[in-house]
Amino acid sequence: MMVSYKERIARRLTLVTALIVLVVFAIIYLVVNFTVVESIDRELQLETDKHVGQIFLVNGEIRFVHKDEWQEQEHSQIQLNPIFIEIVDMQGKSMDRSPNLGANRLSFYPDRAKKGEAWTLKTGSREVRQMQIPLNHAGKQEGYMLVAKSFEDARELLTNLRNILLLLYPGILISLFLAMRYLAGKSIQPIQQIILKTNLISQSNLNERIPVTEPNDEIAQLTRSINGLLGRLEQSLIREKQFTSDASHELRTPLAVMRGTLEVLIRKPRETDEYVEKIKMALASIDRMSEMIEQLLSLARVGKGKMSREDVELISFTRDFAQQAEKETGRKIDFETNLATPLYTQVNEKSLQIILTNLVGNAVKYSAPKTTIQLQVGNHEGASFIQISDAGKGMSKDSLAKIFDPFYRELDQTGHSVPGTGLGLAIVKKLAVESDIQVEVESEKGLGSSFRLIFN
Repeated sequence: MMVSYKERIARRLTLVTALIVLVVFAIIYLVVNFTVVESIDRELQLETDKHVGQIFLVNGEIRFVHKDEWQEQEHSQIQLNPIFIEIVDMQGKSMDRSPNLGANRLSFYPDRAKKGEAWTLKTGSREVRQMQIPLNHAGKQEGYMLVAKSFEDARELLTNLRNILLLLYPGILISLFLAMRYLAGKSIQPIQQIILKTNLISQSNLNERIPVTEPNDEIAQLTRSINGLLGRLEQSLIREKQFTSDASHELRTPLAVMRGTLEVLIRKPRETDEYVEKIKMALASIDRMSEMIEQLLSLARVGKGKMSREDVELISFTRDFAQQAEKETGRKIDFETNLATPLYTQVNEKSLQIILTNLVGNAVKYSAPKTTIQLQVGNHEGASFIQISDAGKGMSKDSLAKIFDPFYRELDQTGHSVPGTGLGLAIVKKLAVESDIQVEVESEKGLGSSFRLIFN
């Protein structure tokens, strides 16, 4: 059975409060019970202290210091809270008792006489609280004096208190549950409004946001988190649409060139050289599409699987890469480092290889043929880094914010974009994020660019 969140909150709060109220009621009852019993025990102690020096047993006979005290009214009449006294010998045989006991007797417990404690028991139809003390004469114990006080009023008080608490308890619980249920409903109203508003947001209106009513509470934090998620989804959808549009455009261009080239070839017979030239143009378009498709697949594969990391010694790795890249590109690539000891870091070696390949490829593409590409490995403020620098065309400040976007290529002086797919830096950025590598870029128009990979 489905239980609403409001009901669950109300039940949990009621359960906790019920336990607290139960503990409080139990403490109240125990405190009252202790106070009442302690008060009666104190009166019994006062009574025994008053009579213990006035009554003696001498050779089995009872003797009084003040006989009229023993015969005073409180022991000869049945009062509201009478005191009962009985004197017994060592075997517990009754020798005398107060007239208000009538035919009843007090219970005798020899083992409790020296403990000075009181206990509750039944005497006839009465419930009393009793205490007993030894009676000594000339250093010899002759018998016991039993003193008791009616416990009926105290029992009635405790019974009434218990009944009242038992009657109040379910009433309090029901009232608490209804109050908690109402308050829980009021408390989750903002969440229900958020749910209704969120259900109205779809792909067509991702630009809408949930209004933040209270700026400092948890509901506002939830609202801001959902708005942040919607913002990221919106940006992701925009990038996806832009990516799809750019990819379609970039693939459409070489296809159009190929189609135009082939259509020209079939219009009329051509010379062999002209066929060769047109076929080369078509092959160039195919190569461009192949390169772009390969880059798109690489970009799509990034982050699909969990990349393992291993210890990589950056100095030897970068030196070997520089030597290999120099052979493949035919350009001068200088390797520099000011470190005398090996420099290890945790990184995926294949991802780092792709990142360096793309960055060095861009440096080669955007710099003059005879200029040198520099690769530097170092350590700054405890962070290892690899820096790739060139003395090429550089980039404007406006371009720096866009260079990692897929298909972005800065226009040259003639207003045309530089040949390429525009996916290299997008792959670099995505691999860097997956590898926990920070990428910093410094560039100035006409003075070249510098990319720094910082390993966390």
